[in-house]
Amino acid sequence: MSTRSTTPPHTVADLADRVLAGSEGPAPAGLVGTSVFWLHHGTRLAGGDTTYRNRYVLVRSGRSFGACAFEEGELDPAICGAASGSPLATLIEQGPAALRIAALDAYLAEVRPHQADSRAETVQLPAGDPLVRAKARDAAIAGLLDIGPGARVGLIGVVNPLVAAIRERGGECLPCDLNLRSTQWGDVVTDSMTEVLDEADAIVATGMTLSNGSFDEILHRCVERGIALIVYAQTGSAIARAFLGSGVTAVSAEPFPFSQFSADPTTLYRYREAPGEVVRR
Repeated sequence: MSTRSTTPPHTVADLADRVLAGSEGPAPAGLVGTSVFWLHHGTRLAGGDTTYRNRYVLVRSGRSFGACAFEEGELDPAICGAASGSPLATLIEQGPAALRIAALDAYLAEVRPHQADSRAETVQLPAGDPLVRAKARDAAIAGLLDIGPGARVGLIGVVNPLVAAIRERGGECLPCDLNLRSTQWGDVVTDSMTEVLDEADAIVATGMTLSNGSFDEILHRCVERGIALIVYAQTGSAIARAFLGSGVTAVSAEPFPFSQFSADPTTLYRYREAPGEVVRR
């Protein structure tokens, strides 16, 4: 029988190694990635001039879905047919990085579902058009920030409604993104994550930092500086949760199906580190 580790993971690779060793729950060799599929969509919100282009690979295991966003050209859709039906252990250990993250996320979501986690606060996003739902989602994310007026909030992975939500809470947004060069309001978006990590009083980062390999650096720097790290995660929502209290201050976890794929009410799960839970490494 497996025993869940009581010590926090240090890196994403460390978490994957623990899962493969059976120290985070049942052995992943006994769980199957029944369906692996690929999504590509574009969104331009009403009143905006930015088209968001998102690509996801998803792995379903049992009742749960694991997800990972990736950049153009990083994954061939043909991987879906080859990977479907594979043990999660195989998918976590082998293959492209995005597929490994999606499989790890699926495993953690299946063995510890968000809806059964006593730490989770459920937030129902309202029915509505994409802008209504995006604003509600990003207000829920910004609600995890505990900041005073004028606090500098680094936003790593820019979506315009979240920029607005940070400002509505009195924060000064420091936007950082590899693809966008300006916000809807003309603010310059830097591509230097290091610059933002050095200047910010708190960091809000997308789960896509798990897929592009920058999450470990962000986690380490936030711990080193003693600043809050909030992760808003469609990619790797269950992975981000695993670092709660070990560098991650709060998580907005939005498992698949994501809010942009439905006009009906959907649920996201908010987590905050418990008092005394913080582990400094």
